[in-house]
Amino acid sequence: MADDADVPEDDVAVTEADVDAEAAEETTEVAEPAEPVTKQPWSHVKLAIAVGLAVVVALAGLTGWLGYRAYQAREADQLRELLVSVGRQGAMNLTTIDFEHADADVQRILDSATDAFYDDFAKRSQPFVDVVKQAKSKSAGTVNEAGLESVNGNEGNVLVAVTVKTENAGTQNQPPRNWRMRLTVKKTGADQAKVSKVEFVP
Repeated sequence: MADDADVPEDDVAVTEADVDAEAAEETTEVAEPAEPVTKQPWSHVKLAIAVGLAVVVALAGLTGWLGYRAYQAREADQLRELLVSVGRQGAMNLTTIDFEHADADVQRILDSATDAFYDDFAKRSQPFVDVVKQAKSKSAGTVNEAGLESVNGNEGNVLVAVTVKTENAGTQNQPPRNWRMRLTVKKTGADQAKVSKVEFVP
């Protein structure tokens, strides 16, 4: 206590002022705003990963598009082959009739027909069979050429060149005849098509 009395008041005041000043400095230091965080540039690894991902996405899109185009081309080729095949067979069916099994031959034509051609041929089928049997007629068609003339959606026109040899009871060794036919073939199922119209063309 005696020592405290000996300390001058000015010294005590200075000491307190110093303490207050230091406290104020600490407060000021704490209150100073933090420096803005600068964005670090991308590292080479991050940049390479980003570019790699972009390339992978682009390649995946290109592969998908090319795959779809290949699928479309394959579907179009299969449709063309189906139409030509059915047109060729339809021409064979129409030009190959034997009086000994005329009913089966006519039924084969009907089985491969649809729409207007089916309706029209079904009406004429029995009279046609009767004529063939009475004349004891035999005809055999040979397809020389067949090609797709046009396609519209799921149907197409098939041009067929046919050579037909015919024999009747009273006329043997008739010269063969060359016919050209346009058959409209319509897809009726996944792997099935039928003849919907037949025209003879010069």
